[in-house]
Amino acid sequence: MALQDVCRWQAPEGLCPQLPQAGCWAVPSGWDPPTFLRAHGPSLAHGTTTLAFRFQHGVIAAADTRSSCGSYVACPASRKVIPVHSHLLGTTSGTSADCTTWYRVLRRELRLRALREGQLPSVAGAARLLSGLLARYRGLDLCVATALCGWDRSGPALFYVYSDGTRLQGNIFSVGSGSPYAYGVLDRGYRYDMSTPEAYELACRAVAHATHRDAYSGGSVDLFHVRETGWEYVSRHDAWVVYQELREQEESVEEEEEGELVSLARPASQSGSRASRYPLEFCAETEAL
Repeated sequence: MALQDVCRWQAPEGLCPQLPQAGCWAVPSGWDPPTFLRAHGPSLAHGTTTLAFRFQHGVIAAADTRSSCGSYVACPASRKVIPVHSHLLGTTSGTSADCTTWYRVLRRELRLRALREGQLPSVAGAARLLSGLLARYRGLDLCVATALCGWDRSGPALFYVYSDGTRLQGNIFSVGSGSPYAYGVLDRGYRYDMSTPEAYELACRAVAHATHRDAYSGGSVDLFHVRETGWEYVSRHDAWVVYQELREQEESVEEEEEGELVSLARPASQSGSRASRYPLEFCAETEAL
C-alpha cells in the first residue's frame, strides 16, 4: 500500500492490514439471495385477476381488488391498476411490493427521459425500458407481471412485461391465477370494433366470472379506459353483485330463446300430426275398394 509506505505505518501485532482473499469473507447467510430464498423463503400462494385489451376507442384495463397472502386476505380493496402518467396505465400481478417498487422506478425514469428529450416516450419505449430494468435482476425471485396500457403518437398500444425481461405486444392480455377464466370470456366476446359500452361490459363480465371461479380473486371490479385525451377511471363495482346481475341476464336470455323454440316447434308438430293421418285414410280407402 502506497500510503502505508509513505507514512511508515506498522501494523500492530496480530492485525493484518491486507484484505482477505476471495472466499475468506465472513458474510451473513443471506448473501446469495436465490439460495437463501429457496432454503428459508416463504412459499405463500398468491393470485389475482387482471386484464387489458385494445379496441378501436382505446385500451381497457380491469382488475379485481383482493390482495391475498396464502389463505389470508390482506386487503379486500387494493388498487391493482397503477397510473404511470397521464396516458399510461399498468396492471399489477405478482408480489405487491415488487410491483409498487418497480412502477415507482419506471415513473422516475420516464420523467427523467421526458426532461431530457422534451417529450414522453412511447408505450413501446416504456415497455422496453421496464423490461431492461427487470432483466438485470433475473434470478433474484422478483415477481412482476404487468400489462402496460397507453395511447401515444401511433394510437392505442398494449404490452405485456414479465420480471425475467419478457416483452410482448398484443391485443388481449390477462395475468394472474384467474386469467384462464377471464380468457374464456374474452375469447368469446372480444371484437376490435366494439363500442365503448360493449367493451366496459366485456371487461366487467370477464373479471366477475374469474372472481367467481378463482379463490384468490375477489372484492370489486376496477375499470379503467385509456383514451386519446388520457386515462379515465370508469367505475368500481362489487364483483359478486356484477356476477349475479350477469347470471340473471343470461337466464332471462335463455328463457326467451326457449320460448321462441317452443313457438317454432308447435306448427311443426301440428303439421306432423296431419301428415300422419294421410296414410291411415289411404289405407281405409284401399280396403273399401
